[in-house]
Amino acid sequence: MSCRGQSSGSYINNQPKSETSLGVIVNHLSDSLWYVYQDKKNNYWFGSNGEGVFCYDGKTILNYTIKDGLCNDSIRQIQEDEYGNMYFSTLSGINKFDGKTITSLTPIKSDDWKLEKDDMWFCMLGKRGEHGPYRYDGKNLYNLQFPKHYLHDEIYAQGINPFFSPYEIYCIYKDRKGAMWFGTSVFGACRFDGKSVKWMYDRDLTIAPNGGTFGIRSIFEDQEGKFWLCNTLQRFSFDEEKTEESDRLVYEKLSGIGDEKTFDGDKLVYYSHIVEDDHGAIWLTTWDQGVYKYDGKNITCYKVQDQSKDVNLISMHKDNTGVLWLGTPSNGAYRFNGSSFERYNP
Repeated sequence: MSCRGQSSGSYINNQPKSETSLGVIVNHLSDSLWYVYQDKKNNYWFGSNGEGVFCYDGKTILNYTIKDGLCNDSIRQIQEDEYGNMYFSTLSGINKFDGKTITSLTPIKSDDWKLEKDDMWFCMLGKRGEHGPYRYDGKNLYNLQFPKHYLHDEIYAQGINPFFSPYEIYCIYKDRKGAMWFGTSVFGACRFDGKSVKWMYDRDLTIAPNGGTFGIRSIFEDQEGKFWLCNTLQRFSFDEEKTEESDRLVYEKLSGIGDEKTFDGDKLVYYSHIVEDDHGAIWLTTWDQGVYKYDGKNITCYKVQDQSKDVNLISMHKDNTGVLWLGTPSNGAYRFNGSSFERYNP
């Protein structure tokens, strides 16, 4: 079920091939491609910020928008289930695409936290008033509510007024034991292990040196079982036994990586996305400093530029062959060619 086959009645030059067609055949991708995803059939999906979803099957580029059933043309997640159905999290809701029809999943408000093997988890970064993740069990979409943070009153009293809602989710991550982690804009990170939902908060992770609110944009567990959150200053080791007895996550700070020499004068760098490649090396995506690779010993910086100007980066994706891709707010998608990241033009 390739992308091309999914839309046998696509538009060509705005002329419909059939009354039941979905998508428009276009000649190029958008410049604002926040997310990249490759499905099981090797189709590439590109989530834009305002122009819907693009799908490239190696021959044809199809663009799906609200005209085809998307809740919103600003995409925040792209996922695929075990049956090959595609899911798009947008600023206005979550869509399921079975290859023929794009439908909207209706959320059910719930405080019943569960953790099943095949659950899918969603968030809508940028939607005001969000207060928890969405869990889809294959039949129903549950809009869960986070428990009140133990520093809720104290942080609100400080007058912090972030761009996003304080409990809004920046990232969702499943660790090596199957527990779900949620990084928020202000209240730190939250973990659900199937038994309880518990918080952690560390000012170094949430408040940037310039005073701005960075939030937990990326969570990753390395092969040693240590966790990487947001910046390179430290890693974290979580104590399972003490956490079980506490009302919050109990952890120890460990040394991170890099220094001023490594990061061009900065003591640390904040990263919005982290990926482990097929060789075990860790790649960190920054906003305007390119991508850093850490192989356990050495740190290498890969600048990402367009006509000698630094490109701002949103996300990173590892495709089915291990190739790394980058999503950007205004420079399209980039792909690693083995020595550098170059703009992708199918």
